[in-house]
Amino acid sequence: MQLNDALGYLVDNAAELGIDADRIVIAGDSAGANLTSQLATLTTSPAYAELVGIDPALSPEQLRAVLLNCGIYDVDELSNAPGIAGWSFRIALWAYLGEKDWAHTAGGEQMSTLGHVTGDFPPTWITGGNADSLTDTQSRPLADRLAGLGVKVERLFYAADHEPELPHEYQFHLDYEDARAALAATIAYLDTVTG
Repeated sequence: MQLNDALGYLVDNAAELGIDADRIVIAGDSAGANLTSQLATLTTSPAYAELVGIDPALSPEQLRAVLLNCGIYDVDELSNAPGIAGWSFRIALWAYLGEKDWAHTAGGEQMSTLGHVTGDFPPTWITGGNADSLTDTQSRPLADRLAGLGVKVERLFYAADHEPELPHEYQFHLDYEDARAALAATIAYLDTVTG
């Protein structure tokens, strides 16, 4: 995984780059949140690292926290997603994994971090908008799973009737008051996990 290699480079060159290699936080949005969850799971679960065949570049102690925005953590669930968004996910994963029945491939299994996370997963900030179909099928289930394992989870979710409706990647719409509040809350969270 190229992200693991990139983290290895940062750690190996931490002094030159001015990085504290003992206080790493990784973050991702949408598909990037999936990759972030894979990297965090790889770092904290020897069984998952063995499954994907990658030696983690970080130790669990170096990974202080993860930030997960509007992500995908259970790709099998996407095989049942309704509407045009569900169709587009299915087509994209078919193209990416090379098989029409991608949910049951090794790649599909490895992408579904929901079933691989452990109680050693890093403290987590997780959010999703109330009009994002991934929130109830992906983000909330991961937050619940992590909390059930004893992981410290900071959630930012909204009631179904929240106005305005907050779409996928709502946090980038800084014209929304909720997006600005999410940014402020994210920064405050970073202060608590890196201080």
